[in-house]
Amino acid sequence: MAPPSPSSRPPEPSAAQHWVIGDVHGCADALQALVAMLPSRDRIVLCGDVINRGPRIEAAMEMAWDLVESGRAVWIKGNHERALVEELRGGDWRALRSLAGCDTYRQLGDRRCRLWMERLQRLPLAYWGQGWVATHAGFDPITWEPDLQVRMAFWQRYDGRFGDVIVGHTPGPGVRRLGAIVLVDTGACYGGHLTAYCPETGRSLRVDGLTAQGSSVPGLLAPSCLL
Repeated sequence: MAPPSPSSRPPEPSAAQHWVIGDVHGCADALQALVAMLPSRDRIVLCGDVINRGPRIEAAMEMAWDLVESGRAVWIKGNHERALVEELRGGDWRALRSLAGCDTYRQLGDRRCRLWMERLQRLPLAYWGQGWVATHAGFDPITWEPDLQVRMAFWQRYDGRFGDVIVGHTPGPGVRRLGAIVLVDTGACYGGHLTAYCPETGRSLRVDGLTAQGSSVPGLLAPSCLL
């Protein structure tokens, strides 16, 4: 993937801003290209599900963690990171069966997954900005705590109490707004794009995802793809 030309980069703002990146799902090349487009002073928020599905999962994880350690990024926990940690801790036949079907486990192996486990279990559930918050899927509409699986119940009942809520988790053809909810997962691992959304300006930038798997996502993906 060719690096972006200087003319494709957004102008440097007068103050640092944030860019919330949707589900990476092992698309390391897309993540590298997208980060290269962002102003170096700005903060990156990875909206969870960096792992699983794509062809270069550990490369994506290493890139994300390097950004975290450099102070440039926050990596929010997604349902896939949580599930991997729970399965590694499980030890029973159900956990072993789940691990056997886990892309991250197949690519990294048991030892390397366990080396990552401590980092993954410490990932935060949300990142709070000024008038907005980023979390992987949304909030439980009863407890109003972050929920890594929620969709419709949150979409239907969110009352704006936290300002704009920026989420990934549900892939679609572009950045979508449902009232005060902004969905930024644009299906990078399904042939769509990897997108960064700036909550301060409403601007978004995107790069191609795994185009070899298909063209741009035509609409919300089938329910079986949304887990």
